[in-house]
Amino acid sequence: MELALEEARAAAARGEVPVGAVVSDARGRVLARAGNEVEARRDPTAHAEMLALRAAAAARGAKHLEGCTLTVTLEPCALCASAASLFRVRRVVFAAYDPKSGGVEHGARVFQRAQCHHAPEVVGGVRAGEAAALLGAFFAGLRRAE
Repeated sequence: MELALEEARAAAARGEVPVGAVVSDARGRVLARAGNEVEARRDPTAHAEMLALRAAAAARGAKHLEGCTLTVTLEPCALCASAASLFRVRRVVFAAYDPKSGGVEHGARVFQRAQCHHAPEVVGGVRAGEAAALLGAFFAGLRRAE
């Protein structure tokens, strides 16, 4: 989670919503890491998870990431949860819960749907306080700037 938090801090420094993601293999080796790049790429799908999953698959030379763990600082949205399912990651570990836009424990609850062909193990709330504080500070700064 520390690497994901580093990516989130770097994203915040770039003016992006501070979310970071890391994909590691079954031995814990990092295959890819990324922070949000929605603003920089002008792409609403350039979420940290999407970027890290794509990069990990490219590094592996495969479309599936069996045995891998996606670690992210915020509960994945429905888009990213669906991507984790499609990439067939073994586990999703996230920090802060997202009652508004989350797609794992909240909202769409992607992995609980009959249409979900692969449901990874989910571990939520890991270092949630740190991730929530980072997000809170970022959005408080935006409100002050308005």
